[in-house]
Amino acid sequence: MITGDLKPVAEIVPTIAEFKKVLIVGCGGCVSVCLTGGDREARQLAPELAAERHYTDHPPEFMVQTIERQCETDWLETYFQIPEGVDAVLSLACGAGVQTMAAVYDPLPVIPALNTTFLGANIKQGVFQEMCRGCGDCVLAYTGGICPVARCAKGLYNGPCGGTSNGSCEIRTDVPCAWAMIFYRLKRMERLDLMLEVRTPPDWRPGGGAGPRELKAHIKEP
Repeated sequence: MITGDLKPVAEIVPTIAEFKKVLIVGCGGCVSVCLTGGDREARQLAPELAAERHYTDHPPEFMVQTIERQCETDWLETYFQIPEGVDAVLSLACGAGVQTMAAVYDPLPVIPALNTTFLGANIKQGVFQEMCRGCGDCVLAYTGGICPVARCAKGLYNGPCGGTSNGSCEIRTDVPCAWAMIFYRLKRMERLDLMLEVRTPPDWRPGGGAGPRELKAHIKEP
């Protein structure tokens, strides 16, 4: 899922201070699962932003709504309506949701309340870990299901660097070396022969190196 962190209030306030009526919009998708952008978080944020101590003049008037997914144009156009008088939206969605809302409601300002962080997995309650960079050229079939692009600090494709030590990355001893993890996973799978295959340098075009990516779903007619 896409994860995100709530921006500090001190960073949000200057982006909304000039507006009179701000709609805070929660997202019921990924960021609600990691407890940073759902309905509860949107409603908790409103009174904090309304505190007069944050402003040199009067704070904006705040309203709160939540939609299941902010990143789908059809959902926004069909199920969501901006209340009259709102002159800015503060979105608790990922960057995709913010940009989709901005396009649908152009020229209404849509302002992010979150910093989008990574594609992650819930490894235990309340802990999310980066697993994927969306590189567009998945090699998990050859690396034991462990991504070297996202989980190696250098994104190395053909084994560890010289800084790895006792299974740890050189950046910090509490960060496991991705390629040590790959080695031991492949060993348990009895597929260490895959480590001998030298992979060519990645083609970063599918990962966005050729501009913004687009996926067209293959829909069969009934």
